[in-house]
Amino acid sequence: MEGRPQSKAFAGAAQVGHTFTMIDDEDVAALLGTDGPFARELPNFAPRAAQQAMARAVQHAIAERETLIAEAGTGTGKTFAYLVPALLSGQRVIVSTGTKALQDQLYFRDLPRVRSVLDARLKTALLKGRANYLCLYRLDQTVREGATFDRAQASQLAAIRTWSARTRRGDRMELAEVPEESPLWPRVTSTPENCLGVECPFYDDCHVIKARREAQEADLVVVNHHLLFADLALKQEGFGEILPGAHAFILDEAHQIPELAGQFFSQSISARQLTELAQDSLSECNGVTGAIGLLLEPVEALQDAVRNLRLAMDALPERGAFQQLEASDKIAGMLHELREVLAALTDGLASQAERSRGFANAHERAAHLSERLDRIAERNSERDVRWYELFPRGFALHATPLDLAAPLRAMREQTQAAWIHTSATLSVAGSFDHFARQLGLDDPQTLHVDSPFDYATQALCYLPPGLPDPAARDYTDRVLDAVLPVLHASHGRAFLLFTSHRALRRAADLLRERVPWPLFVQGSAPRHRLLEEFRASGHGVLLGAASFWEGVDVAGEALSVVVIDKLPFASPDDPVLQARLEALEQAGINPFMGWQVPSAVIALKQGAGRLIRDVRDRGVLVLCDPRLTSKGYGRLFLASLPAMPRTRELGDVQRFFAHEMSSSM
Repeated sequence: MEGRPQSKAFAGAAQVGHTFTMIDDEDVAALLGTDGPFARELPNFAPRAAQQAMARAVQHAIAERETLIAEAGTGTGKTFAYLVPALLSGQRVIVSTGTKALQDQLYFRDLPRVRSVLDARLKTALLKGRANYLCLYRLDQTVREGATFDRAQASQLAAIRTWSARTRRGDRMELAEVPEESPLWPRVTSTPENCLGVECPFYDDCHVIKARREAQEADLVVVNHHLLFADLALKQEGFGEILPGAHAFILDEAHQIPELAGQFFSQSISARQLTELAQDSLSECNGVTGAIGLLLEPVEALQDAVRNLRLAMDALPERGAFQQLEASDKIAGMLHELREVLAALTDGLASQAERSRGFANAHERAAHLSERLDRIAERNSERDVRWYELFPRGFALHATPLDLAAPLRAMREQTQAAWIHTSATLSVAGSFDHFARQLGLDDPQTLHVDSPFDYATQALCYLPPGLPDPAARDYTDRVLDAVLPVLHASHGRAFLLFTSHRALRRAADLLRERVPWPLFVQGSAPRHRLLEEFRASGHGVLLGAASFWEGVDVAGEALSVVVIDKLPFASPDDPVLQARLEALEQAGINPFMGWQVPSAVIALKQGAGRLIRDVRDRGVLVLCDPRLTSKGYGRLFLASLPAMPRTRELGDVQRFFAHEMSSSM
């Protein structure tokens, strides 16, 4: 354990079964111990010293309003370790997770179990972003429009209408039969821009309003990182708050925070926002006499300017520094024209703003977007990185803070709350310095507890010999040559994780002809369906890139091999990363060892963490990148992984699986 807060008893008021009791950090640990209520009441609950240590540290941080970084290895049971002290604190607590799926798991599975065992009778709430809730007004509009839908979409719309009559929450996750990626969802959910607010005829039944009201009245609120940072960033700019003020914030999957914070402290504007503004402005002209005559020309001019700018950017790389736009006279001219026509549309909408709520809304959006576009185009602050990215039919322009530590520190200080950051992957060779520096955490309390899994007997790390430098043209082919004997020894049952989609596609092409097991390739179906089919297949081989490196849980025999093709260094053409590395160099810090290596270590730990998910799991981790042994920094990567035997001999892998087969017979 590292940097464990000094064990000292303190008094924290907790309401359990309506009776206030005094609870200290040792009592919290005892609740999770051998003689505690969880061991008595929950089937298959295994008391774990690591879980108890984390519960003590979280209890202490909440009571003292401290900042804590807690790395808890896979299988620690960190959810219970923070929920128990959170529920017993007697304080308002916000728990934030990395994804909406984890949010649902926490709220509907883990939280009820802990509340039941503790008999903790307090209010809890689940809150998601606006786009997750059915908008009754927009559903009504979509039905009234009578648009022509294909058979699948018409069936989905009918399912949404039927569900709308019975749902209490209006959370679209309830309706599994309509896929998350269905184009119907944006038509029946609202955005901050098109919400009518108190003037909506369905306001009294609004699912978003109900969810926010419940959250404001609750003692414990479960949110996700996107919503948390959207709200905190808005509050920082002086807007109203969605989330109630809290005594403690607990951030699970906290390794995601640095990247997410960059998004929410950025100023951004996209082609999609501009075209939606144009479309909504035209739609609002229906029924308002004379409006179309005033607005048609500036709306069409905006649509043309967006289209022309995107065409002019076509020859550029997918993402790059803003200076690349300014270096082209043609693009710079079109950017100037876009600013001019957006300003003209803003003026036109101002003249109509008092004629309808919709026009007032559109004018407000146009003014906001115009101001943001001017700010990004003109900003020459040394504190920001200005950059662009291209999509198949659009673009986005951004100004991102070079250093996130300062706004994050200011945000935390404003809350005057405890901040608890937890994940299985926050340290680099035992040090939390990189994570703390990214978030501006000054002298935090730290805790490291190892996984209770027995990696020494459950796992083996195989480093295939003889592979070329990862920059070699035939590298992916050579990786598959090295991996195929492993797949034959394990009879499939493998994840192959790649650092690029190009390598993934190449591997998929090669494997289709060479393996007898079912292949599941990222992009061929939604992620959740690929995982369900992989689990059901029993001997599948799944090929994935970035989104499969974390948040994927396949316990049991279906997954017994995880292959990682290269060390997951961030793309060197990322303009924000480039600027940050240059700033570190100017500050006298080696950017490679001070930023790139630590970030890649944390990403590698996430990928490797897919292998052992249960006390009964056994498996082989195949790390193909030869730099792990040929470069000095390779030792940092290996030292950051769970302690498991390592080998360069294929025979050891074959014996590992032969032993597994014989012991299961």
